[in-house]
Amino acid sequence: MNDRAIIQRVQAVEPEAEADTATGEQPASPVPQPASDAPQQPDRPPFVAKPPHMVAAYIVASTLLALTQSFGMNLVSANIPQIAGDLSATQTEATWLMAAYMAPNVSLAVALIKIRNQFGLRNFAEISILGFVAAALLNFLISDLHSALVVRFMSGMAASPMSSLAFLYMLEPMPPEKKLSVGLSLALTNITLGVPIARIVSPYLIELWGGWHALTVLELALAVAALGFVYKLPLAPMPRANVISRADVVSYLLIAVGFGCVAVVLVTGRLYWWFEAPWIGWVLALSALCLTAAAMIELNRDSPLLDIRWLTSPAILHFAGALFLFRIVLAEQSSGVPLFFTALGLSNTQMQLMYWLILLGSLLGGLTSAAILKPGREEMMHVVALILIATGALMDSQATSLTRPDQMMLSQALIAYATALFLPPAMASGLMSALKKGPNYILSFIIVFLMTQSIGGLLGSAIFGTLVTIRTNLHTLRLSELISPSDPLVAQRIQQYGASYANVIPDSLQRQVEGTRLLSTVIKREATVLAYNDVFLIVGIMALVALGLLLCHMALNVWLRQRAAATAPPGGPLPN
Repeated sequence: MNDRAIIQRVQAVEPEAEADTATGEQPASPVPQPASDAPQQPDRPPFVAKPPHMVAAYIVASTLLALTQSFGMNLVSANIPQIAGDLSATQTEATWLMAAYMAPNVSLAVALIKIRNQFGLRNFAEISILGFVAAALLNFLISDLHSALVVRFMSGMAASPMSSLAFLYMLEPMPPEKKLSVGLSLALTNITLGVPIARIVSPYLIELWGGWHALTVLELALAVAALGFVYKLPLAPMPRANVISRADVVSYLLIAVGFGCVAVVLVTGRLYWWFEAPWIGWVLALSALCLTAAAMIELNRDSPLLDIRWLTSPAILHFAGALFLFRIVLAEQSSGVPLFFTALGLSNTQMQLMYWLILLGSLLGGLTSAAILKPGREEMMHVVALILIATGALMDSQATSLTRPDQMMLSQALIAYATALFLPPAMASGLMSALKKGPNYILSFIIVFLMTQSIGGLLGSAIFGTLVTIRTNLHTLRLSELISPSDPLVAQRIQQYGASYANVIPDSLQRQVEGTRLLSTVIKREATVLAYNDVFLIVGIMALVALGLLLCHMALNVWLRQRAAATAPPGGPLPN
C-alpha cells in the first residue's frame, strides 16, 4: 500500500476519528479485533468547511487547551526554588511535586481512549475540562508539601486528557487533506510552547503576586477560558460502544502502577542517587513486576488492550528507539541549559530573552512543518532537524563560567526550530505505518508515541542530570589535584579571596580559611561548567550519530528500491 492510498484511507475515516488517530484514539467499535477482521468504517458525509471565524475559534481553543496542559507541568519545574520556599521544603522535597504530577499522567492515555469511546466524545470533553478546573481550584487549598503532593497527583490525572482535546480541536476544522500536515504540525507545536512561555511569564507572576498561588491563578484562568471554548464549540459526535472489559481495567491498573513507578524514579533518582537510596530498587522491582504481569495478561487475551507482539516487532522497536533517542537529545534544551544557568546563579528573569527566541523558533518550526509536510518528505525533515540539533549542542559545548543567555540564544533557537520540525513527520509516518496494519493498530501506535514522549522526556532529563553529576565530581577531583596551596599563584589567590573579609574578620588565619573556601567554590563552579560542556558535546555527537544512521538508512532504502526496480518484470508494478 503506497502513501497516497494511506492518505485516502485516512480521509475515509470520520472527521472525529481522524482526530482520534492523531491522539492515539480510534473510532468507537466493539472490542478491538485483529486487523484482518476489522470492520469496514462507514462512509462519512462530505466535509463541510467551517467559516473562517469558526476555524480560528477552534484553533484558539486547541492552543488554550495545549497551554493549559503544559503550564500545569512546566510552571512547577521552572520554579522549584520559589515553590520550595513557599512550602517550607527543600528543593529535593519540592521535586516530588513533579513526580506526583507525572506518576498518573504518563499512563492515562492508555485508558482515556476506551473511556472516550465508552461514554462519548462530548461527555469526555466536558468532564475532562471540568476535572481540570476542579484540580486547579484545589491548588488554593494547599498549605504544605503533603497537601501539595495530593493536589499535584490529582492535577496530573486531570491534565492527561488536555493534550488529547488539544489535538481534537485543532483537527476538527481542518479539511481531510490538511489533518496530517497542517493540523498535526500546529497541534504538536502548541504542546511544546508551554516550556518557554512558563519561563517567560513566571517571573512576572511571582513578582506581582508572589509565590505558589500566583502560578496557580494563571493555570486556573487558562482552564476556565478553555472550559468556555469546550462548551461553546462542540466536537463532531461519534458513536458509543461498550468497549471496556474487566480485563482492560486489570491490565490498565498494572500498567499505571508500573509506569508510575518508573516516572517517580526518573524524576527523583538522581537527587537521592541511584545506588544509595534502597527504596529506588524496591520501586523499580514493583514496576517490573506490574509491567510483566500486564504483559502476560495481554499476551493471552483474544482482544488485548495493547498488542504486545506488534509493539515488540523490529519496526516498532526501531521507531520507539528513534523517538527515545530524540527525546534524550532534546534534554539539552529542556533540562540542560536551564540547569546550567541556574548553577551559575542566574534566574528565570535573566533568561527571558533567550526563551522568547526559543518560543519564536518553535513557532517558525511548526509553521515550516505545516507548510512542507507531505508523504515522502519525513526523512529529509528529520535530516535537517538533526543537523540543527547537532549544531546547537556543539555551539553550547563551548560555554564558560562567563557565558550568559545572550550567547546561547542562537543555538537554543535552532534546537527549538528543529524540535518543531522533527515531531510532526515522525508522528505522521508512524501513523501511516500503523494504518497499513489496520485501524485497530492505531491505538497501539499512539501509545508508543505518547509513552516515548513522556517517559522519554523524563529519561532524557535523568540521564542528562546523572552525567552532569558524574562529570562534575570527576572535574572537581582533577582540578583540586592540579591546584596546590604551596603554589605561589594559588597562595596569592587565596590571600586575595581572604582579603575580601578584612573588614569583618580581623584574624589573618581565619581569613585564609575563608579564602580557601572561596577557592573551593570557584573550583566547583568551573568543574560544573566543564561537566555541562561535556554533556552538551555528548548530545551533539549523539545527534551526529543519529544523522549518520538515518542517512545510511535512506541510502539503503534507495538501493533496495533500485534493485527491486531492476529485477521487476517489464510492465510490472513499480515498488513503493
